[in-house]
Amino acid sequence: MNIHIVAVAGTGMGALAGLLVELGHRVSGSDTAFDPPIGPELERWGVRTLRGFEPAHLEPRPDLVVVGNVCRPDNPEARAAIDGGLEVTHIAGALARFALRGTSPLVVAGTHGKTTTTALAAWLLEQTGFAPGFLIGGLPKGFAHGFRAAKAQRRLGGPDRPARRTPFVIEGDEYDTAFFEKTAKFLHYAPEVAILTSIEHDHVDIYPTLASYLEAFERFVALVPEHGLIVANAADENVVRVVEKHAKAEVAWFALADEPTHGMPPHWLAAPAGADARGQAFDLYAGGVACGRLALALPGRHNLKNAVAALGAVAQGFGARLADLGPALAAFEGVRRRQDLIGTPRGAFVYDDFAHHPTAVRETLAALRARHPAARLFAVFEARSATACRRMHQAEYAAAFDAADDVLLPPLGRSNIAPEEALDLAELTRALELRGRRAQRFDSVDAIVGELARSVRSGDVVALLSNGAFGGIHAKVLKALGE
Repeated sequence: MNIHIVAVAGTGMGALAGLLVELGHRVSGSDTAFDPPIGPELERWGVRTLRGFEPAHLEPRPDLVVVGNVCRPDNPEARAAIDGGLEVTHIAGALARFALRGTSPLVVAGTHGKTTTTALAAWLLEQTGFAPGFLIGGLPKGFAHGFRAAKAQRRLGGPDRPARRTPFVIEGDEYDTAFFEKTAKFLHYAPEVAILTSIEHDHVDIYPTLASYLEAFERFVALVPEHGLIVANAADENVVRVVEKHAKAEVAWFALADEPTHGMPPHWLAAPAGADARGQAFDLYAGGVACGRLALALPGRHNLKNAVAALGAVAQGFGARLADLGPALAAFEGVRRRQDLIGTPRGAFVYDDFAHHPTAVRETLAALRARHPAARLFAVFEARSATACRRMHQAEYAAAFDAADDVLLPPLGRSNIAPEEALDLAELTRALELRGRRAQRFDSVDAIVGELARSVRSGDVVALLSNGAFGGIHAKVLKALGE
């Protein structure tokens, strides 16, 4: 088919474009800019790129138009496609139609940890011979891209597990699909195996209340059929509440050994066994049986939980042997923009991370502190998402930076939020100082870069935290520190 994608340069939409090319379609895509990391890759993958949003981009007439969820109802290109009678869908509809049919979807859902857990599950299946298809909302290390079609439609099964087709591992986003269909993406993926990492109120522009947010996950959990499997976080009270009430499938709970599990006995349990700059070790238990000591190169308790969830889904859901999974896990290198060491200019360590919710900020900084216990840690945080820019987590942000020494804050990434609803950066700065942090506000990215160039020394750690491009700060910091 001739498929055109409106707003193609995001991580997820770009991966979809590459996947459609791999499946044999002719793909074009438009966007306002084609910045790294996805923009330069699109042409290499065979996607014809068009700058801006213009009705003329729909000539010659495509067979299908995929509209990104960043598009508003007045987007001229999307509007022209709909008003002109073209067949239109969204990313979730395209994946369900072209990628998931004939596979056994493993869908990773939850407020935190989706991208890393999806990449982990795909990696473990790949390294143990299952040749999965996958689409990951990030750029996993160890794979050529964040996508691949499931080529071998073989059936997997045995006396101790249900028969399944070749797995397709996909990040199950709870955000909506498009302006013309306001449903959560993960409701379109027909999960046979599901991982539920966490549930913490997010995306307040779509889910104004916790109840509305929980409802989306309730519907997702209910989609998993009786012959399926749900691997769920027993230490998350909201996860327990949703799964207990709405699951039809078998449930395998997971947790760390020192966590409360709200009355749910974990089938998959990890006992931390030490960490250093090379990563961390843990003892794995399945159904109360010791499975040996495993190693994970990624730092942080949150990544340990991601690993246990992925191990459980791959072993119990598809029958991978635990003896093979240990070496595969140790070789996993992570995902770009997730505690991603992007440079060591003049002996300083500069990390890029997608963290923007206060829980993610706290866990990311704690992991970096564990990896660099004696270093001075600079946290540069951009509040950019609809949730991060609002006051709803004002108090939580103050505590989220406890592992840092210095906190540097640019202006909010959104200017369309009423002042009474917006995150108060002046109040946050005062709260951070009361907690013993050195906190500063800046008018621009360049001002932050200048401060880092003056202050950072060899051995220091800089964490750049944002779910956006952050004004190109990554390259600017590396250049300034290098000089």
